[in-house]
Amino acid sequence: MNFQRRLSQVTFGLVVLLLGAQQLAAQAPRSEEDLPLLDLNTPLRLNFAGSWEKDFARSDKWEDELNRVLQMRQEQAALQRAGVGGGSAPRVSLGNLNLNSGRRGANLFELAQLAEYINRQTTMEITQDRNEIRIERRGEAPLVCSLEMGPMSTFSSAHGTEICGWDLQQLVFEITLPEDLVIRHRFSVAADGEELRMVTSVSSKGSAPFNLITAFNRYDAGPDNLNCVLTVSRGRVCSQVTPLD
Repeated sequence: MNFQRRLSQVTFGLVVLLLGAQQLAAQAPRSEEDLPLLDLNTPLRLNFAGSWEKDFARSDKWEDELNRVLQMRQEQAALQRAGVGGGSAPRVSLGNLNLNSGRRGANLFELAQLAEYINRQTTMEITQDRNEIRIERRGEAPLVCSLEMGPMSTFSSAHGTEICGWDLQQLVFEITLPEDLVIRHRFSVAADGEELRMVTSVSSKGSAPFNLITAFNRYDAGPDNLNCVLTVSRGRVCSQVTPLD
């Protein structure tokens, strides 16, 4: 009994001390240094900005991915012949837009080759501010999107359309070309900002898409007078650019 009474007294004393400390902290004047500052130059989304180089070890090889998908389709066809329902590929959407309608499309080999060609670059440069994000890849038109919510049309003509939008913290671009060819890029960045992942999906006439994952690591870009090429065997190889006369 004495022990329980003493424990109750100690607990009561700690509560009184805690309440007193909270009251003193509330009454103490706060300086401007104590107030949180809002940095208007810092975007609310994750930071994608930087120079990025391809990580071959973590990226898909298009031939391996093609063989994997073909094997899955063969297994699914065998199950269907055996009377086991395989179902169809799930629909993909961006906002209120349905991106595959289930119609018959181009053959898988052509889609795989196109995905590999689209992802031929080994480096890219991304800039980002409070208003927009811009992705530069050599030999390709830049991908530009606002940081606001909801699908956004960035380009539209007789040659095709492009829309972009955000799926939580992932950035999605969809490019629709003639013959109902659809190219979709989905970008995501690690919380520490050191790794970036791009999933490219290619589909034709509503077919199931062929997906190719490319992983990137952040690196310090060299000065403009260096020409750098990323190779599988030797990594990044740079040479001095000879100025033009």
